[in-house]
Amino acid sequence: MCWLLFCLFVALAEPTLNPKKTYEYKYVGMVNVGRDMPDLAEAGIKLQCTFKITGVSMHTFLLGISNVVFEEFNGIPGESSFRLAPNLTKHLAAELTRPFTFEYTKGQVSDIKAAPEVSNTIVNIVRGILGFLHVTVKTTQRAYELTEVGIHGVCQSSYVIEENTTTKELYVTQVVDIANCQQKVAIYDGMALTEENKISKERGENVVATVKYAYTVKSTGSGGLITQASANERHHFSPFNVKGGNSKLQAIRNIVLLKETDTVGKPVTGQVKSKGNLMYQIEKGLWQMPILMTDLTKPVPKIIDLIKHLAQDNIHQLNGATSADVLNLIQLLRSTTQEDLELLWKQLSTNNEHRRWFLDTVVEVTDERVLKFLQKRFKAADISANEAGQTLLLAFNHLSAKLELVEMAKEFLTLPFSKSHILLWNTVVLSYGSLVYKVCARVNPCPVITVQPLLNMATNGLAKGVKEDMVVALKALGNAGHPLSIKTIIKFLPGFSAKADTLPTSVKTVAVQSLRHLAIRDPHKVQDITLTILAQRTITAEIRMLASIILLETKPPVAVISLVTEILLHESDLQVASFAYSRLRSLAMSRTPDNHYLSTACNIAVKTLARKLGRLSYRFSQALRLDWFHDDLLAGASGEFFILRNGTSVIPTSIISKGKLHFIGRILQLVELGVRAEGLNELFKDRSGITKDFELSDFQSLPKDKPLLSVYARVFGQEVSFVDLNQDVIQKILKSMSLMASKENKVWNIIQNLQKGLSWHWTKPFLTFETRFIQPTCLGLPAEISKYYFSLTAINVNAKADFNPPPKEHLHELINADISLDTAGFSGSAKDFFAFHGISTDLFQCGAQLNSKTIVSLPWKIGMKRNTNDNNYEINLVPTKKNTELLTVNFNIYAVSRNIEDLSLAKMTPMTPENKDYEENKKRSIVKGTEVYHPKLKYCAEASIYGTAICTEIEVQRVHYLKEYPLYYFLGYTRFTCQLQPVKTVKPVEKIKIQIHGAPPKHTAELRYRSNNVCHATMSGFTISGLSLKQGLELTPDPVLTVKVLAFSPKGKPRGYEGSAYYTPTTQMDDIELIISEVAEEVNWKICADANIDKIQSGAKAHFKWGAECQPYEVAVKVSAVGGTKPSINVEINWGAVPAFIQVVGQRIREYLPGMSYLMGFHQKHEKNDEQEVSATLASSQEGFDVKVKIPELTIYRHGISPPFEFVGLKATCKK
Repeated sequence: MCWLLFCLFVALAEPTLNPKKTYEYKYVGMVNVGRDMPDLAEAGIKLQCTFKITGVSMHTFLLGISNVVFEEFNGIPGESSFRLAPNLTKHLAAELTRPFTFEYTKGQVSDIKAAPEVSNTIVNIVRGILGFLHVTVKTTQRAYELTEVGIHGVCQSSYVIEENTTTKELYVTQVVDIANCQQKVAIYDGMALTEENKISKERGENVVATVKYAYTVKSTGSGGLITQASANERHHFSPFNVKGGNSKLQAIRNIVLLKETDTVGKPVTGQVKSKGNLMYQIEKGLWQMPILMTDLTKPVPKIIDLIKHLAQDNIHQLNGATSADVLNLIQLLRSTTQEDLELLWKQLSTNNEHRRWFLDTVVEVTDERVLKFLQKRFKAADISANEAGQTLLLAFNHLSAKLELVEMAKEFLTLPFSKSHILLWNTVVLSYGSLVYKVCARVNPCPVITVQPLLNMATNGLAKGVKEDMVVALKALGNAGHPLSIKTIIKFLPGFSAKADTLPTSVKTVAVQSLRHLAIRDPHKVQDITLTILAQRTITAEIRMLASIILLETKPPVAVISLVTEILLHESDLQVASFAYSRLRSLAMSRTPDNHYLSTACNIAVKTLARKLGRLSYRFSQALRLDWFHDDLLAGASGEFFILRNGTSVIPTSIISKGKLHFIGRILQLVELGVRAEGLNELFKDRSGITKDFELSDFQSLPKDKPLLSVYARVFGQEVSFVDLNQDVIQKILKSMSLMASKENKVWNIIQNLQKGLSWHWTKPFLTFETRFIQPTCLGLPAEISKYYFSLTAINVNAKADFNPPPKEHLHELINADISLDTAGFSGSAKDFFAFHGISTDLFQCGAQLNSKTIVSLPWKIGMKRNTNDNNYEINLVPTKKNTELLTVNFNIYAVSRNIEDLSLAKMTPMTPENKDYEENKKRSIVKGTEVYHPKLKYCAEASIYGTAICTEIEVQRVHYLKEYPLYYFLGYTRFTCQLQPVKTVKPVEKIKIQIHGAPPKHTAELRYRSNNVCHATMSGFTISGLSLKQGLELTPDPVLTVKVLAFSPKGKPRGYEGSAYYTPTTQMDDIELIISEVAEEVNWKICADANIDKIQSGAKAHFKWGAECQPYEVAVKVSAVGGTKPSINVEINWGAVPAFIQVVGQRIREYLPGMSYLMGFHQKHEKNDEQEVSATLASSQEGFDVKVKIPELTIYRHGISPPFEFVGLKATCKK
């Protein structure tokens, strides 16, 4: 009976609106963003209004909004309050008070309409207001779940219903799981090049959101009437794991029914247009960056003024304060029309500075406008190939990932200008592949039409046998990573195509590497392909090793790793076996989440293979890996270094280095560099060793289709450039650097320009990345998490040179000329990082914002001279007269509030308040239950003789909440500087002079014709031979090299330091001595070092003494080597008196060594050794090598250590 009454009651309370009634409600929506901790600043907004709902027809209703008030909050809760924003209130009122209509049936809102000119931002706010009506009340259940449309998308909702029979009210609670949506309203922008990792997400989240609605529904005769509605939405964000502290965004909405009246007259709706349903609609274009706000009206004159201002400010120096101006410039460019861009080009392209700034920043217009602009430039050919390559590379890589943009970008593959220069053509093709990759990351399945031009290019290149066409097409296919490109790629892989077996190895290596992205997108197919290549022993070792790299990138299961293990157990090529084993071993120790399961499988494989392959040396191919990951930070990094060799060459076939960044559940490939030395291997193939210097004729003997070196660079997983250093390039370089080069040479032109005076400057603004994550809140306002990294680099060089006598015909005339060079300039870079969490619309912003700026600057003014006859060199420096900052790091986190109507009133309050209640020298204090940490440290290293000091200064302010580990380590004010500072001296320093004097060469004829002592040394197949130049030299007391660093004052003798090196050779031993002393009256401080090299007994001794007349302190080092069947090396270090700080360091080593050596598997023996001696012995053994180290009171040793490099016997003979 009770259940029937409940069902009847609920049926009468199903939300409805009477079309003959008018309902008046009060609305309050509020957002606040901060850390929700005492005494920390927050930002927020509050929107209040009243609204009426009037029936137009049975299911159509009119929404009328009035009494709009908009307020902003910026400060510390409890100390600050909301303040009215009158201009923005007026703006919002003008928009919101227009008529809106909507359809309403059984608690469901649909088909919202408004005047055509009403902006999306305003309609979204209306969606947030109308959302209070959208509730599903089931008549047969007290608790239920369903998937329904809401402002966040089509998401899972959970309902609980309670009834109050006394007041005839239903209390409905709804919780929306916005992480579980069939169609989620959210945008992820700028993350297409990152790989999502599910295992990392299982270890923690960096974004968590909860949404809860509560409704009071009063039963009426015609249905239920919502009298109260509230919403509470919370977003938690951290750059790390949210468990360790986070920034909190809370959105609250309260709606209360004020009155219900009969409708008088017929409501007027005016002309309205459908704006969609209740689902939030994201503003197209994303023009406004959340980290600043710009008035985007009439952008063209503002852009011109900004570019002129930026160009002027950064010609002679780097103005780090202009970063915000560059971001403003980008925002303005994004608000332009196609016609605006053409107008800007016409006005700016005639000035080289303005032209460069425009081309460097227009690439951030990330839609069809920039493509149309570049198409016009390519067709008109009014930019250089260099300008075109740089601009197109950045534009394509920053384009939005949309299919229609790929279709537009295809045209660049057919334009004649694209093929006017080989580097430009490569850039066009590679960049197109990168664009396809980004689109395929968003569109699934990805249409084959996007990659078809590259497939055609590869197929045509194969049919015609044009190596260059095949390579660039395969590299672009590797960038694209399109799953349907596998059928084309395998045509270039040995073992899959008969024609592939005849292709050059360089083409096949590119083909294997083009599978790298497909290893993630289609791992099973790539596993089959690469495993097949690895198993075929007839395939070149280099190809098989590259295939093993790709195979393990697919994260294969245990079964596949077991197959790899079986292949390696029977592998006869030790290069392949060593490389694959070392890769398995490095992955077995991996700690990054993406290798969680793979590392276990690899660990099993390594144990199986260790007996056969565990002792191979570094003479064989190797894969090295270092990685790190921290669960509390949800961040880590990894780096890999691959050395691929073949069985005969002394030089690696290929070297590859790459790094990855792991963060918040994603993996970003940073920079990858690869070098392939095919031509070098060809040069050394028939040589038993390096027996002579290479000449031009050696390089000319190389086949023209085989480059000496091939180099490629990949950024964020995308290959951006590659170059082949072939015979033609080498000849041009050697010819240009030849001393016999004549006036037609480019170097000659540089020399001529230097004599006249040369001035050059260059600037490069670059938005490295822009990532934005946007999702709606219950108020219809977008919650945004964004990160920006921007750099501005500037170089300015002025130089003038004098040559006496000046060159007239050839560069070799400079060898005997006196040279004087004066140069002044500046090199610097400013790097800005911004992170934002909060609400960002085109009308207002509020949130938490991290601003970080790093400035590196290096100004110089140097004079250099060379006196050929005296073999003297001189460098003149001017000591700094003012503080010169070399490195500055600043960052802080702020509560920010901005609105478009009052840009000058934008407010940024440091989130951590400035606290002046504690003394300067007090590092910690307790303030209202929190720990405040505010150290200020300064350290200077003074060179008083030279009137200069290098000072570092750091100031940090943190408010510690221990439950917010590790977030509180990073949030707060930080400033670090490293600067040159002038030092007050008794006599002012006018200049600093560095003088270098080398002893002139002696007895040249005697060295060449009298000495007939020829030494040969043979080591593992290398042969080195040459004259023994040390025979026959006369003993001389003169130093072979003298260096003086002196400070000059207007009145007084120079002061500074002098260093002299002496060399005394004999038949049995070479003696080398170095003396450093201070140049000043009544000063006897010196450093004395001498070394004796025994050429017969294979040993060396070194003595170091320092202090007054080199007396107080002394250290001696002795090295001896023993040959034979068991060669060994012994090192002994003895000391007498040493300074206190060296004693402290030595004591720390004595304390650290026992524990560390134990972890490394060494045995320990406590015994009485010499108190002032340390010795180490490294001896060869059958199982590798033995190590013994003796320190006072402890001996550690270990036998049979696997050698990193293979021990080789050394045989030396000397004969007349």
